[in-house]
Amino acid sequence: MRFGTVDTTYLIFVLPALLFTLWAQFRVKTTFAKYRGLPSDRNMTGADAARLVLEQNGVTGVTVTRIAGQLTDHYDPKENVIRLSESVYDARTAAAVGVAAHEAGHAVQYAVGYAPIRARQTVIPVTKIGTYAAWPLFIVGMIFAARPLQLAGIVLFSACVLFQLLTLPVEINASRRAMNSLETAGLSEEGLKAAKSVLTAAALTYVAALASAIANLLRLLSLFNSGSRRR
Repeated sequence: MRFGTVDTTYLIFVLPALLFTLWAQFRVKTTFAKYRGLPSDRNMTGADAARLVLEQNGVTGVTVTRIAGQLTDHYDPKENVIRLSESVYDARTAAAVGVAAHEAGHAVQYAVGYAPIRARQTVIPVTKIGTYAAWPLFIVGMIFAARPLQLAGIVLFSACVLFQLLTLPVEINASRRAMNSLETAGLSEEGLKAAKSVLTAAALTYVAALASAIANLLRLLSLFNSGSRRR
């Protein structure tokens, strides 16, 4: 759908989601910057926080290691290892504690067989294909008026939306497990508030990712339907 030279489907669906994504990223950066300057409780490092969460939940056999880069923190279920970036592993800040505890929360999810994270793993292969192939298939389908190709693009992109839909509760649950463990361990009110602020800001990026995915799917559906009306 176009008005003059402006793609109104982009303005209606994608632009608001894009602006929200930019705001979420800004919120994360400013929140992390704020709490990187706040010393952690008990002089705790990020690595200490990850191990604390594992211990609080009775999870054993998980290794906590250092990895190069910034914001490269993640839990690898295949290797059963929590990898913390250099700015988190040794850092004795509230921000590092929040990030590391969250990644340990993912390890706990796998240890207890948390269903949504297992479900998310099953759609990853299709999601990887959809990320690269959905829009090209749809555009080729539009060029050659090939409706099956357009539908294939929509179906593949729907897998991306499903992945983001599953990711949001998984991330929120990991943060909740992290906060419960830190609270049980007796962190101060200030330390808990700082960790919660960091995790809440990070969660906004997953909300933004879901909003962006839904917006793009709605755009595809709108373009598909407008093509039907022109036939």
